[in-house]
Amino acid sequence: MQVVLHTGLHATDSDRLFKTLLRNRDGFKASGVAVPGPGKYRQLISEMLNALGDARPAPGSRDILLDSILDDAADHVDRMILSHENLFSVPKIAFQGGMVYRKAEQRLRVLQEIFAGDSIEIFIGLRNPATFLPALLAATPLGTLSEVLHGLDPMQIRWSRLIARITEAVPGVPVTVWCDEDSPLVWGELVREFAGLEPTHPIIGAYSRMADITSQEGMTRFRAYLAEKPDLNEVQIRRVMVAFLDKYADASKVEHECDIPDWDADLVQDLTDQYEEDLFDIGRMPSVTLIAP
Repeated sequence: MQVVLHTGLHATDSDRLFKTLLRNRDGFKASGVAVPGPGKYRQLISEMLNALGDARPAPGSRDILLDSILDDAADHVDRMILSHENLFSVPKIAFQGGMVYRKAEQRLRVLQEIFAGDSIEIFIGLRNPATFLPALLAATPLGTLSEVLHGLDPMQIRWSRLIARITEAVPGVPVTVWCDEDSPLVWGELVREFAGLEPTHPIIGAYSRMADITSQEGMTRFRAYLAEKPDLNEVQIRRVMVAFLDKYADASKVEHECDIPDWDADLVQDLTDQYEEDLFDIGRMPSVTLIAP
């Protein structure tokens, strides 16, 4: 079985993505792809990982998990998608110890051991730290960003270091990443990659993220245009999306305010520039696929 682990990051539309996967799960079944409901496994996996710590999982752990997670017999499932943005940690301890998701390696190693006979894939959405950190703070009961960061300087955040730690911890496991900022353009492709399907496979809600930031008039015109041009390929559709977003995107829904005390425009720009450099480095990493428009 192929086991797909969607591990966040926090504040990257994880639940929105999972809802799109759930909308498509009936259509995925014919391809042997299962999208279990989150209530079947999120708490169960967290409790199991917390209880194990560095200990090895007991024999039969996989069967216990699958019996709880899957509605169908495991031998009827070729690919299982598990989405859990708190797999590495809950938001308030994301930087505990001044380190980015310090338990990421440990938890992935345990899951790899549980699913030792399966093929694991990891999917991680990334986000510009300049907007990620305010959003993460808002998801915690903490009052200040310094409490969230535990002494870590925001300029020290490099997602490439997290990805490198993951690839070193579970060598040979494919890692797929994308930018949350690009989600409106790559949403349909992303869902297909999760399910391991061909680029032409129809996806319900393939343009839902685009609709979030586009005026109603713009989406109506976009859908009408696609209906008139049924032979467009994915590359051509992406160009059409860019053109419509340029004209009809709602700026108030695209821009994110960074209302962190003591942050100025220069710091935000420095974080953004560093993020773009970081993405370039990630795109060149072995066994890592960067989905980009």
